[in-house]
Amino acid sequence: MHLRVMRRDDISAGLRLCRQANWNQIAADWEFFLASNAGSCRVATDDAGSVVGSVATIAYSDAFSWIGMVLVDAQHRRAGIGTRLLKEALDMLGEGTTARLDATPAGREVYGPLGFRDEDGLQRMARPVTVPLELDTTEIGTVRQMSNADFDKIVTQDRDVFGGDRRALLAMCRREAPEYAWTRTNGDGRIDGYLFGRHGHSFEQMGPLVARDEASARALAAACLSTHADRPFIIDVPVRESWTGWLEAAGFTLQRPFTRMRRGERRYDERVEDMFAVAGPEFG
Repeated sequence: MHLRVMRRDDISAGLRLCRQANWNQIAADWEFFLASNAGSCRVATDDAGSVVGSVATIAYSDAFSWIGMVLVDAQHRRAGIGTRLLKEALDMLGEGTTARLDATPAGREVYGPLGFRDEDGLQRMARPVTVPLELDTTEIGTVRQMSNADFDKIVTQDRDVFGGDRRALLAMCRREAPEYAWTRTNGDGRIDGYLFGRHGHSFEQMGPLVARDEASARALAAACLSTHADRPFIIDVPVRESWTGWLEAAGFTLQRPFTRMRRGERRYDERVEDMFAVAGPEFG
């Protein structure tokens, strides 16, 4: 096995690995990683030069960096490739950098021995279009499509919630899927919550979703779902009984759990209580 920097002409190979693993990413997701930092992605190749694994990283200012897209070809698994790719990512980031990721149960067994520690539990919930949508749309209230002025305010607010600067990611979401960019304001114009989303291979992805309370989160989700009732959605959410119960009533079911993990010092402050959906395990 050999490691090298990922190139744009490797995106098709990255998508093949995604389809093998039944992951939802599309070419725009790989494009974002490569555009954010041309040297931030690595691929593993065999002796013939075929791509058999991948890993990607992104820095959220100097607060922390994110590791995602750890994928290994099905015929090359259990040979240590995933561990080597992860170590390569950590070497790229440097010893003093705080690294974070969202791990599947199988991945968590790999990341723990490398110094990662649990932070929070997450779960992916999925809603196929075959499930009738039954929502009380009266709770949507002051939800509307996001404007440019809203976006600038949201980026500033989001730093305090997420703990790092993800303007570029939010801009990509709004550019690629503007129909999923919503905001909710109160009577004095203050932003009570916001939602972004992305297109995917099998499902549309809702998130990140940030709100000052669950009522605002419900209103934002209801606006998006009711407007696009003909589309299947996934959403990655913290484990909260009331919130997940509402999503289940809207037709979502549990698909799989994740664990948010960290390696290194905690160099950031975040408001986890305001997070009702993350951007996805690839982006945090």
